[in-house]
Amino acid sequence: MAWVTHESSTVYENRWIEVREDQVTGPGGDGIYGVVTMRHPAVFVVALDDEDRVCLVTLERYTTGVSIEVPAGGSDGEDPLAAAQRELLEETGFVAEDWTALGTMNALNGIAHAPEHVFLARSLTPSDDSTHTQAEEGIDAVTWLPFSDVLGMISDGRITDGETVAAIAYAGIRLGRFR
Repeated sequence: MAWVTHESSTVYENRWIEVREDQVTGPGGDGIYGVVTMRHPAVFVVALDDEDRVCLVTLERYTTGVSIEVPAGGSDGEDPLAAAQRELLEETGFVAEDWTALGTMNALNGIAHAPEHVFLARSLTPSDDSTHTQAEEGIDAVTWLPFSDVLGMISDGRITDGETVAAIAYAGIRLGRFR
């Protein structure tokens, strides 16, 4: 049975998200479905240096506490690649010459419409642009770890951010690390 939306109303919105309640008929009958819609897609960057190390940022999330993640952020309506380049610079102070689009995913697709673009960034150099700092982004630390160590951190639960796990999977598949 396909879902049927009978009525929809926005119950909250700000510049980043819209939350709505839909009166629906679905596989279980009639009910209310809450949906979060991101206003702009997010971007995730797996930055890999010449020593095969992945860039990770550590920050404290309001919702979940301390989190270890790949650089990421909102696209603010701009082209996803431009957003990824901006986020890498803002969060790490690095720029990349080589960019590869790895794929698109959807976060929390059971409750949200939140498309996300994943990029692999290589040929990295520190930027001279000092207009942004990690502190302004809420970042406590920027670390560079071997790809295999990052996989270990996912395996043992030190990395729990779902989008980071998926972004590393996209990169690992592209780089042939899961054979």
